Amino acid sequence: MKFKFYNDTGREVSIHPATEINGINCDMSVIKPLEERTFFLPEKTYPWVKMWDYGEKKGLSILVSPQSDNE
Repeated sequence: MKFKFYNDTGREVSIHPATEINGINCDMSVIKPLEERTFFLPEKTYPWVKMWDYGEKKGLSILVSPQSDNE
């Protein structure tokens, strides 16, 4: 399954390392404003997404984690 994230925040968005550790395949580089990023999830899962703001100077971060109805 694929999940696409479009950065319309006007700020750079970093990807939390746990995204990759949890089995999501993606380009882990910073997502620039107006850039789209595709996250590839394990089969039979759907994305759980959390975004938080560290403040104007420290930026935004996103965590994408695979979830399934079997959990």
